[in-house]
Amino acid sequence: MGGAVSAGEDNDDLIDNLKEAQYIRSGYVEQAFRAIDRGDYYLVGCRDNAYKDLAWKHGNIHLSAPCIYSEVMEALKLQQGLSFLNLGSGTGYLSTMVGLIIGPFGVNHGVELHRDVVDYAKEKLDNFIKNNDSFDKFEFCEPIFTVGNCLEISSDSRQYDRIYCGAGVQKDHENYMKILLKVGGILVMPIEDQLTQITRTGQCSWESKNILAVSFAPLVQQNRADGSKPDAVELPPVTVRSLQDLSRIYIRRTLRDLTNEESPDKGLVQRAPQKRKRRRCRRRRINTYVFVGNQLIPQAVESEEDERIEEEQHKEVQEKEEERDIGSIEILKAVNVLRDKIMTLPLPESLKAYLLHYRDK
Repeated sequence: MGGAVSAGEDNDDLIDNLKEAQYIRSGYVEQAFRAIDRGDYYLVGCRDNAYKDLAWKHGNIHLSAPCIYSEVMEALKLQQGLSFLNLGSGTGYLSTMVGLIIGPFGVNHGVELHRDVVDYAKEKLDNFIKNNDSFDKFEFCEPIFTVGNCLEISSDSRQYDRIYCGAGVQKDHENYMKILLKVGGILVMPIEDQLTQITRTGQCSWESKNILAVSFAPLVQQNRADGSKPDAVELPPVTVRSLQDLSRIYIRRTLRDLTNEESPDKGLVQRAPQKRKRRRCRRRRINTYVFVGNQLIPQAVESEEDERIEEEQHKEVQEKEEERDIGSIEILKAVNVLRDKIMTLPLPESLKAYLLHYRDK
């Protein structure tokens, strides 16, 4: 499923198109989509279609179409501090966007069938934390990915506030998914070619709403032909944050607030205006007449004065375009105020690295 919106040249173009088509309707969802470049989750050499509204698959690696992810994010109605479970977490693209919204005191777990995809997701997550300036503009709930079949989750596992399943769910697995949801929670999953939002209104009551017609590959079921029982998937435990983690969260928050007060516009990124097409300067000509046989034929001849005027006009236009180019670069080159502030503090380098959330491989 995909192709519902126009193709964009970059991630911002893609988000603009999703907004225009009303797939993105909330400001916090828009911020999360703009913070994470979809192209970063593609393999090198496969990024030609990164900003088209199309799904992408390479081996076990898979990304749904942007219009699907935006509808999912809107339907989940995310808030800070919620717990989230992503069944079929794939590249971690969606889980990372969710982490920007639910914040450091939320819970962000993913279950993925293929180990190579989990490794890929961890690599992309690490790259986001270390290299993406957007990481320092948010308080983040880092996803934790587990290898396993999401249909084999341990029966005594905790329940979650929000759940998304990224594969087609058969009707006989619907109740299995619902049991993982807390009362008052929201589950979004594709059932019978419909992306469906299910809200748990009580211990034994649910409300369902169809969101969008979709086509998803079905969940993979374990082969039990030999009669053996598959290993249950143990979800990550939810533990109290350590004093070190709490200190980092609050120090970063304080520094971010201080730097924003000192220079509120310094860290903002604005989109560069589209370049205007250069006007083509026409040369003025002086008409003279020459005899060809017995006919008088007009002939255009350039004057030296007009050539000089044309050169001056062309130079002026070129200078203006260069000024516009430089201005665009300056606008796009936003300063990461939090990282700059931390690097100037009189602290040991190891502590600076910890405050920047850098980790050893």
